[in-house]
Amino acid sequence: MSDILVKAITKGVRVYAAVTTDLVNEAIRRHDCYPIAAAALGRTMTGALLMAANLKNQEAITIDFRGDGPLGSITADATPDGFVRGYVHNPHVDLPLNAQGKLDVGGAIGQGLVTVTRFTGLGEPMRGSCEIVSGEIAEDLTNYLYVSEQTPSSVGLGVLVDKDFKAVAAGGFMLQPMPDADEEIISRLEENLQKVRPVSAMIAEGKGPRAIIKELMAGFDMEFLSSTELSFKCQCSKERLEDVLLNLGHDDMQSLVEDGHAEVCCHFCGEKYQFSREELQKLLDLADGLR
Repeated sequence: MSDILVKAITKGVRVYAAVTTDLVNEAIRRHDCYPIAAAALGRTMTGALLMAANLKNQEAITIDFRGDGPLGSITADATPDGFVRGYVHNPHVDLPLNAQGKLDVGGAIGQGLVTVTRFTGLGEPMRGSCEIVSGEIAEDLTNYLYVSEQTPSSVGLGVLVDKDFKAVAAGGFMLQPMPDADEEIISRLEENLQKVRPVSAMIAEGKGPRAIIKELMAGFDMEFLSSTELSFKCQCSKERLEDVLLNLGHDDMQSLVEDGHAEVCCHFCGEKYQFSREELQKLLDLADGLR
């Protein structure tokens, strides 16, 4: 099943659902994630894609969890055209299962802040944050949308990781009542949400986004609007990382030239770029000319 996000609407409610198994596995491969890190990063990237689906073209969103748990920071960038990238600071965290016998993502994240930044291309980015309430990602994004953006929502996220550290199923949904939703609709939604199964279980059964929405919105007449293919994609390049080197001080750059080689790694995707002595000398000369 390919990674895809589907949008749907009914009277007073909009719903997005996504399958993200392949792109989560790409993130696991690039960052060598252990299961807890895989679950945390996969949920965050899926949540970013769902929230980015509300944006216009050329806009983007960044979700950043910074807790005091052993995972450290978790960051994901996403765009409305279906591209996402992300990283976790400590991908090799290993903790015992929680009281429910599941991966202890909340304990691995700990207490701290979740920050969401929206890049609209119109002046300064819009940024909001609130305290992490559980570290389970979905609950925190639901709380963030209500507290910081005054948007009542229900977010469901799941990543099922196998013994070989690969994601068997990953995806999520975001449900948002609109201002014209009446009390009857809200009550029906609440009843459905109480019965909904884990999204990773639905995906593991082979359900795609449309089937997830139908199960989530049982009893509602849904209108399906659009589908977007999803993928892990980083915007890094050797030229962009040259800018990183240009911002180093003269002594640091001179030291790299003397070493005769430098390797710069993009923390978002793990891609490594090599710079020769000649390339480093040219960058040093350019940087000195700009100082």
